[in-house]
Amino acid sequence: MNATEPRRRWWPRSVRARTALATASTAAVILAGIGWWVHNDVYRQSTEIAQMQAVHQIDALVDQLKQGVVPVRRSVVPYEVVATGRRSAVAYGGGMAAFGPGTRHVLPAPTGQGAPTIVHLPVNRDHNPGLRGDMAGGTYQAISVDISARELSRDEAATLGVTADARLRVYVLVLPETAETVSRTTDRLLLRAGLVGLVLIAAAAYFAVRIALRPVEAIRVLTASVTANDPRERVTVPATGHEITALATTINSTLQRLENAAAQQRRFVADAAHELRSPLTAMLASLEVALAYPERTDWPAAATTAARQTRRLQALAEDLLLLARLDTRAPTADSEPVDLTALASRLTEQHHLAERPLTVTCDSTAPAHALGNSDEYERLLRNLVDNAARHAAHRIQITIRNHGAWVVLTVHDDGPGIPTEDTERVFERFVRLDDARSRDQGGAGLGLAIARDLAHRHGGTLTLAPRTLGACFRLRVPRDLDGEQHRSRTGTPPRPTAAGRPER
Repeated sequence: MNATEPRRRWWPRSVRARTALATASTAAVILAGIGWWVHNDVYRQSTEIAQMQAVHQIDALVDQLKQGVVPVRRSVVPYEVVATGRRSAVAYGGGMAAFGPGTRHVLPAPTGQGAPTIVHLPVNRDHNPGLRGDMAGGTYQAISVDISARELSRDEAATLGVTADARLRVYVLVLPETAETVSRTTDRLLLRAGLVGLVLIAAAAYFAVRIALRPVEAIRVLTASVTANDPRERVTVPATGHEITALATTINSTLQRLENAAAQQRRFVADAAHELRSPLTAMLASLEVALAYPERTDWPAAATTAARQTRRLQALAEDLLLLARLDTRAPTADSEPVDLTALASRLTEQHHLAERPLTVTCDSTAPAHALGNSDEYERLLRNLVDNAARHAAHRIQITIRNHGAWVVLTVHDDGPGIPTEDTERVFERFVRLDDARSRDQGGAGLGLAIARDLAHRHGGTLTLAPRTLGACFRLRVPRDLDGEQHRSRTGTPPRPTAAGRPER
């Protein structure tokens, strides 16, 4: 059995109930702390009040004794007056009456060694509760004052029943009953108020969260109706400006991106199907004609046509697979320093050997190292050069410069150029601005889209720079500064790039 199953049984699933439970638990801890503090403070203040009552009581008793008056037994505070040379108490009152009159005094008589501050009352075997109940066997705090009989007149001493050389001691007990009673009363009130407060807090939290989540529930209901075929639904954005507004705005943005992605996917599938259908149709027509008239068919020409269309299908399939891999945002494999200068020089030499007479030059002042995958960089530059070769009239110029933390590479041709309104559209997939040209010369319209995706994959950008003559594509990728510093310090020999030549 899973250990988390018992907890799931009692833990509520509703956010409202969980919030109310968490709020009530937190409030219970806070109220318990406040109650503990109030209890201790009330007990302390009640004890201080009891001590003040005892002090007032002992002052009154001393005044009565000095006047030769025997204090009355009825007293709010227990007291006892004892004297040397006397077996019984001179006077007692309060709860001390529970020990019975005429008995030996309970508290010790003066001995000249100081008065005790803590006294222990003996066990009352008569079980006779006094005015304050049976205090026998308890330990209490005592306040005492000594009086010499010499301070009294002979008549006053005789009235009190002590000798002229006796010494009297007045005890007043500080009872904790008042403090305990007040504390218990306060605890009961706090407990009741705390329970009512917890119920009210939990209810308030529950309904507050319920009201706050109403827009969320409306958003959930609406987003549940969104389907892949119709992602045009939008949630209502509250005008309150709180977090729900940000959530609704984010969901609308997400739905808009989903709609754009769905539209782009449908457009991509339609364009890909169209591009795949064209060479298949041409190949099928050629083969059907050849099979229908085999004796009059130029079989080498038919095979050449089929091979050309097959190569076109293969190239298109590779481009589609590469785009699919780029769309998954897969990490770049085998990142290494790549010298873009050496790579551009290799592509320049290859175009010098091409059938079309074009002048392709590479202008660079120093090695330009960028960190990434050499095959992907080669594919990126080849797409740019191939695109320029299809449009150039006579000349293509490749320029490479180290510009701070970036490597800037431009591919400039002297062709007809690109209209300003199409500077971003040219990077879209299956877009050909020269639809009048044949597809064999113009390609499928994926080269620049792949080049931009590869640039973004390596943390760079690919844009169309403004030019009065021809088109100029500008590539900016991060420069491998750490690798260059390490090679300059250690003298590490250059590593071969995808071009097969050592880095300069």
